[in-house]
Amino acid sequence: MGENMFQSTEIGIDLGTANILVYSKNKGIILNEPSVVAVDTTTKAVLAIGADAKNMIGKTPGKIIAVRPMKDGVIADYDMTTDLLKHIMKKAAKSIGMSFRKPNVVVCTPSGSTAVERRAISDAVKNCGAKNVHLIEEPVAAAIGADLPVDEPVANVVVDIGGGTTEVAIISFGGVVSCHSIRIGGDQLDEDIVSFVRKKYNLLIGERTAEQVKMEIGHALIEHIPEAMEIRGRDLVTGLPKTIMLQSNEIQDAMRESLLHILEAIRATLEDCPPELSGDIVDRGVILTGGGALLNGIKEWLTEEIVVPVHVAQNPLESVAIGTGRSLEVIDKLQKAIK
Repeated sequence: MGENMFQSTEIGIDLGTANILVYSKNKGIILNEPSVVAVDTTTKAVLAIGADAKNMIGKTPGKIIAVRPMKDGVIADYDMTTDLLKHIMKKAAKSIGMSFRKPNVVVCTPSGSTAVERRAISDAVKNCGAKNVHLIEEPVAAAIGADLPVDEPVANVVVDIGGGTTEVAIISFGGVVSCHSIRIGGDQLDEDIVSFVRKKYNLLIGERTAEQVKMEIGHALIEHIPEAMEIRGRDLVTGLPKTIMLQSNEIQDAMRESLLHILEAIRATLEDCPPELSGDIVDRGVILTGGGALLNGIKEWLTEEIVVPVHVAQNPLESVAIGTGRSLEVIDKLQKAIK
C-alpha cells in the first residue's frame, strides 16, 4: 500500500446539484463548474457542459435543452451524469498533468441517498476511468473540509446547505451520530422567489434572475435595513418584457417557509443528540457550510433561534470538495473507527 499509494493521483469530487468541484491533494480545488449539461434533443449529443451550459439555461432554441442531471443531490439522469463526469475527469486530467493515469477517487454522497443511488454514483465514476472509488457521506466530508477534528470523540455539528439538499449531522469519531437530510436548499429558495414574483406581480422570471435576487437582497429571518433591486421578466398579462422593483423584505417573506424547514431539521438533529454530546455542542457550536451559508444574516438568525454558537466555515462553497479530497488521509483513521 505504502509505495503505490502516491503514484496514482488522488482526487475528491463533490457531485453537487448546482456545482461539481474537483479537489486534488497537491493543487487544491482544480475545477469548479456548474452541474449543467446542454443537450441537442434530436441527436442526444452533448453540446456544452458546466459554465457554458449554465449560460444557456432558459435561452436556448427549442431543440437544445440545458439540464441539471443531478436533482436533489441524486443522479436523475444516469447517462448524462456519466457524460458530465467524463468531461470533468478529462478537464481535471489536463490541469493535473499526465500523472493522472488512473486516479483514486473519493465522491461524496448525500447522507439520505439510497444504496441504489450510491451504486449509480460509484459506477458512473468507475466508467470514467477511476481506479478505486470510495464514497463518503456529505456531512462527514463537509466537516473534514471545515477543519473539524473528525477523528476525535467530540461532537461536531455540520449544517450543509447545498443546492438540492440541506444536511444536518452530528459527527463524532468519524461517523454520523444523528442526521437529517431534507430536499430543500438553494434551488428551493430560488423557486420560492420565482413563484412569489409570479403570484404577486404576475411576472415570470428565470431561475438565474431569482438566484441573483437571493444573493443580492435575500436575507434570513432577521431584521435588516431594507434594500431594493430592479429585475426584469415577462408580464403574464401582456406577454411583454417588464421591469419591476423588488424589496428585500418581500423576498424574506417568500423564503420564510423553506428557511423554517431548514431550522426544523437543525432542531430535530439536536434533539436526537445523545446527552453526553450535547455539552460539546454548547461549547463548540454549529458549523455552516454550503452555498446557503452565504445567505445574508443566516448566521445571526440561526444563533438567535437555536441559542448555540453558529460559525461559518472558511470557504463554505468548497468545504465539501476539500474534505472529500482530504478524506483519503482520514479514511484510514475512519475505517479503524468504523470497524
